[in-house]
Amino acid sequence: MFRAFVDMLVAMGNFLNYLLNFPMRMDIIKEYEESFSTLEWVMLLIVNIILIALIIILCIGLFKLLRKIFRVRISPKKYDELVKQVRNLQRDLIRANYEKDKLLAMKVTELGDHAPGTLPEGMDEEETPSEDENDEAFTPNENRNTLLSPCVDPSESRFFRLTSVDNFYKSEYIAPVYEEDFTLAEFCERFRLFAASRLHLYYDLDMMRYFVASMGTARIIILQGISGTGKTSLPYAFGKFVQKDTTVVSVQPSWRERTELYGYYNEFTKKYGETDFLRAIYESNYYRDPHMVILDEMNIARVEYYFAEMLSILEMPLQEEWKVDIVTAVWDNDPCLIENGTVRIPNNVWFVGTINNDDSTFAVADKVYDRAIPIDLDSRADAFECEDTEPMCVSTDYLNALFAKAKEEYPMSEEIAEKLEVVNQYIIKAFRLAFGNRVMKQIREFVPCFIACGGTEIQAVDFIVAKKVLRKFESLSVGFMKDELTKFSNFLDKTFGKNQMKVCKDYIELLKKTN
Repeated sequence: MFRAFVDMLVAMGNFLNYLLNFPMRMDIIKEYEESFSTLEWVMLLIVNIILIALIIILCIGLFKLLRKIFRVRISPKKYDELVKQVRNLQRDLIRANYEKDKLLAMKVTELGDHAPGTLPEGMDEEETPSEDENDEAFTPNENRNTLLSPCVDPSESRFFRLTSVDNFYKSEYIAPVYEEDFTLAEFCERFRLFAASRLHLYYDLDMMRYFVASMGTARIIILQGISGTGKTSLPYAFGKFVQKDTTVVSVQPSWRERTELYGYYNEFTKKYGETDFLRAIYESNYYRDPHMVILDEMNIARVEYYFAEMLSILEMPLQEEWKVDIVTAVWDNDPCLIENGTVRIPNNVWFVGTINNDDSTFAVADKVYDRAIPIDLDSRADAFECEDTEPMCVSTDYLNALFAKAKEEYPMSEEIAEKLEVVNQYIIKAFRLAFGNRVMKQIREFVPCFIACGGTEIQAVDFIVAKKVLRKFESLSVGFMKDELTKFSNFLDKTFGKNQMKVCKDYIELLKKTN
């Protein structure tokens, strides 16, 4: 067996020798070349070409094999981290180039002929509008059309869509006749019946009360829950009910900054990239109907990145300060309601974000939740029969007046306020959390609005405490605090009455099961 193995190695050596030893093969060819025919010379050439190709292939294969054997190896985890870092660097480089182009565009614009603060030709300083006239430019529609300049060809403006909006409200829009003889309770009931009879969307009456009362409390509403429960359909139905269609903005995973919402000026095309979000805000300045802007799947990107500026603007105490910067330089043919490069955010706009909590989305930061009213839609209401219900034509001014009236007529009782303070002290001691001033302000505003919508005070407190206070427990390691949660549930029964805080208790039980 050993001799056979040696013979095999020798045979392989001879094969390689005959394959690679070209001098020996050339000697053999010279010895027999006189007896070669033409065909044999051709065959000899072909064989040599094949052998050379085979040698090259073997060398390449051997080189790759040696490189795989002797290359520096890293763990798969480390390799994935390096790949991720490279991708992040590439994305940051693209973003930096994009920002550089924008800065260059702004510098070029500032050097142009239309510098900020310049007056139109033929107008001196005495003819410039006063502050009172500027305020009047945002009064109801019947006064506004007389103050606007003549129509401008949208193709001549860098804001095509916004200029088209101007032209429509200058020449075609007719202000509706608003209804002003209903209460918030009637409004919620009619909204529910309209959604069921016209849109075949079914919601509990309490859900309608939560939604409408949230409008009187905050400008941002978050609808969260499993898919198919009607998160997007609820604000959509509201738009149909008040006859002012809701604007739906589909959030994209790549959104990282403000320009995704407001657009940007393209220096190459000399046009402004207008978004649906910008158009909705701008157009809302022309009418007084309540308008919903849906940020669909808002946490598929990080909300605190692209929506941070809006969060800060809506926190300003004076609505006159609710303005978003659009351009740095104002041109003569810019849209009428762009003042000094800014667009005002009117008080007839509410922002509704829909959230799915799964592996494909990001966690929403506390600063977003703190400024919003979150509502959970975890199940669909049963279908029911009802009479056909007409939509309404509602003025935001009248709706806001109803909210203000509710806060005067149904303030939160001192008894409930004292109980909330006791709960606050308990949470501080047991969980090291506390109510913030913003949360207490929202509770005091939500409770009266919910009562005016037809609910009770304890229902309102139960809901708002669960959504604004107990939600903060998700940041704790409550898996190790199940006994404390049980004690807290019993404490709520003792403080507010047995099973009065049902939403809070259900939420506590959910926390105990999921952690």
